[in-house]
Amino acid sequence: MTHNLPLTTIEISKEYLHFAAAHFTLFSATEREHLHGHNFQVTLDVQAPVGTDGLTFDYNILKTAVKAICDNLDEQVLMPELSPYLSIERDNHYTYVLFADERIPFLPRDLTLLPVRNITVEELSHYLLHTLRQRPEIARLDIREITLRCSSGEGQWATAYWSCQHPSEDLSQPTPETKL
Repeated sequence: MTHNLPLTTIEISKEYLHFAAAHFTLFSATEREHLHGHNFQVTLDVQAPVGTDGLTFDYNILKTAVKAICDNLDEQVLMPELSPYLSIERDNHYTYVLFADERIPFLPRDLTLLPVRNITVEELSHYLLHTLRQRPEIARLDIREITLRCSSGEGQWATAYWSCQHPSEDLSQPTPETKL
């Protein structure tokens, strides 16, 4: 790392960094929202040193990585793998999400289980940041801080933050993204 170079913050806010997904928020062991969808938007700020050539890094690396993560979630039903209120069952044709007295069938190709407790922008922002930080092409960059925001609609954002001085996550923990 080059510690004597000036730092700058690059904002990445592209219209194509989004995904459309269905979910329901869990409020308790017996209360949940109806299944519905959002057009989620993702933006990020990245702090990095400005090199002697006047560049931090090729931003396309970052944009391509975020787009790939969004594409994996696009047109999926998202379910929380770590929720204490849900169970998952499978047979030869369907994956069932069990909640309270409901047994909700999904085609495996339409369902993505995420290693989160609930499908909320709060959880998604941390999941997206963690997934981004695990990508080898991102880990190779001299990034000092990342602030990632996830929106489920205009005026409703959650923010996750990572800093090389104060990492808020343990990257050694696996975060499986399971498309069933």
